[in-house]
Amino acid sequence: MVAQRDEVSLRHRTFEVVEEAAPGDRLSRLFDRFLIVLITLNIAAVVLETVPSLHDRFAHEFLVFEVVSVIVFTVEYAVRIWVAPEFPSLKRHGPLMSRVRYALSIGALIDLLAFLPFYLAIFFGADLRVLRVLRLLRFLKLMRYSSALMTLQRVFYDERRALLASLLIMFGLLIISSTAIYHAERLAQPEAFGSIPAAMWWSLATLTTVGYGDIVPVTLYGKLIGGVVMLFGLGMFALPLGIIAMGFSQEVNQRQFVVTPAMVGKVPLFEDLDAREIVRISRMMRARRYAADETIIQRGSEPTEELLFVANGVVTVESTAGVRVVADGGIFGIETVLRLDKVVTTAVAETPVQLMMLAAQDARDLVRRHPELESALRAQVAETESDPQDKDR
Repeated sequence: MVAQRDEVSLRHRTFEVVEEAAPGDRLSRLFDRFLIVLITLNIAAVVLETVPSLHDRFAHEFLVFEVVSVIVFTVEYAVRIWVAPEFPSLKRHGPLMSRVRYALSIGALIDLLAFLPFYLAIFFGADLRVLRVLRLLRFLKLMRYSSALMTLQRVFYDERRALLASLLIMFGLLIISSTAIYHAERLAQPEAFGSIPAAMWWSLATLTTVGYGDIVPVTLYGKLIGGVVMLFGLGMFALPLGIIAMGFSQEVNQRQFVVTPAMVGKVPLFEDLDAREIVRISRMMRARRYAADETIIQRGSEPTEELLFVANGVVTVESTAGVRVVADGGIFGIETVLRLDKVVTTAVAETPVQLMMLAAQDARDLVRRHPELESALRAQVAETESDPQDKDR
């Protein structure tokens, strides 16, 4: 029994180191930096290895570095699988199924691909030249440690409908321009414009403003069509870039740190939700940092229309029900979300604070999907009313 408790304790501490640790965890920070440096060096090695002079001179060193890297990535993957039951969103599935579910996640599959080509080449005699290219997938491992890459991923997800619409418009223009140039040029250049699919190469090169010049219209109508396609191409080329740039700008302005599913899963209110729902919640949340003694909610201002979660730090909250202290994992703003009579009037950061914020309407939709969350929120309100000086946890 003691040995089992020790194993659980060791697994939990290992989870904190390799996954989501509390701010200030030096060992976790060192682990992350070590992997970031190793991944960066691996990418550099894959690129430099293609230089014949460097490959001939340092072939042995490249091989040793690759073997050491594969060993490290293999151990890292095994450790992440071992600590998977510590994820709040996976605990309820039991040790075996939680590990299976984690192994099928995108992050785990990327970790697997970081070293799998090496073993395929050794044990199955796979084409090493192809597998060397797959080593560049190790770059994707940096997403776990880069808030910028995670922000960009979130932008693509948030703007997916607008991006899909722009791609559909582009595809429509591709079909229309290919059909038009086919009818205009098919008699003059049957080898280049003999069919609509053949004409699509010219249309794609023109719409994307690349203009290779290997195929050009020679008839008057073909040149007119080409000019119109060029003008449309300028607008279509800028449209998806503008969507991404605007989304990225809004994301950076709204979020001073990235809300990850692991952070959301640590909130006691969400510990019984499945992984998919936690990911959905993390995408709806925005985040903000506050310095010590900074006012979060000002007395006399409009009541907050958000459910606020303390990811890290301590906040003193004053409401019409009294004053209480909210620390890591605590929640305030429940009264507004549940449309109760009592509201938060003042909130001040006692220490540097990281807040995760869920819009009131999103919170109400979440409560409708999971009625048990409303019961938990009402229980917290009742508890704080009975003893407002208690610390929320």
